[in-house]
Amino acid sequence: MWNLMLRKFKMGRLTEKGGNSLTQQKSSIPSSFRQSLQARHLDCGSCNGCDWELTALGNSFYDHQHFGIDFVASPRHADLLMCTGPASTQLVMAAHETFEAMAKPKWVVAVGDCAVDGGVFKGAYASANGMGEVLPVDVKIPGCPPKPEDIINALLEFMGKR
Repeated sequence: MWNLMLRKFKMGRLTEKGGNSLTQQKSSIPSSFRQSLQARHLDCGSCNGCDWELTALGNSFYDHQHFGIDFVASPRHADLLMCTGPASTQLVMAAHETFEAMAKPKWVVAVGDCAVDGGVFKGAYASANGMGEVLPVDVKIPGCPPKPEDIINALLEFMGKR
């Protein structure tokens, strides 16, 4: 042990001092939300493809909780509303009620092509052309369905961790 200490004193510091080598962009969310984010998932008439990808975030391969992202059951506990689907006319009122039940500050994420701009349901009589026409969308994650890596990366970028 003495040999190791003497070698350390003789050689000095061998590693770089300070944080990581990645540069982080400034996020628009307050710093208190950058450590953990509570999300509520709302299905607004999707085909369930995006829902399954959101479910996959919880498995051991993607592990969303490792990054401080957690899904909650109540909109009153949520900071973030993750919407899937084109906002069918039957679910527009539910989307508004869920959004209004959330505490401020609150953000909305459109997950999948249907939620971003209507997707394959664009122009249909029973749906809006995406969640942007129903709620103020802050983050859009395109894809049909988007890969779990894309969802995690978008949320981490939103949190200011990437």
